[in-house]
Amino acid sequence: MAKSENEHDEHAAAYQRGMTEIRKQLGPMADAYIQRIKALAPEFAWVNVTFPFGELYTRDVIDVKTRELCTVAALTVQGFSLPELKLHVDAALRCGNSREEIVEIITQMIAYCGFPAATNALMTAKAVFDERDAADGTTAGGTTADGTTAVRK
Repeated sequence: MAKSENEHDEHAAAYQRGMTEIRKQLGPMADAYIQRIKALAPEFAWVNVTFPFGELYTRDVIDVKTRELCTVAALTVQGFSLPELKLHVDAALRCGNSREEIVEIITQMIAYCGFPAATNALMTAKAVFDERDAADGTTAGGTTADGTTAVRK
């Protein structure tokens, strides 16, 4: 029997651990992201918070930076998870990966998923980079409106 929304205690340690981790990776959009899912499917939101973010991403065998690169690789190879890939490219940057590392991982995946899926992933990564540049006030070339070079993550 499926659990009702009331059976999911959002104060439970597993849920709080997951929300702490998802906030680290997704930043300010984390709560709104989970709320959008919860509005449609509370059970799905609960599992999304407690399993990958509460259990997997908090393990200490490998660091979160490496985990995000692995996630980018997996989503690239799937080829159909572009909204999730966009989310995790941003998370990979937030966790300390460089744009060059992300592009290199996507490039390596050509051997496993082919050019169409890798190209879609590359264009998805570029959209994230462009959005970050726009938010930072830099151009695609990394210069600011006053012509100085911007440091990008």
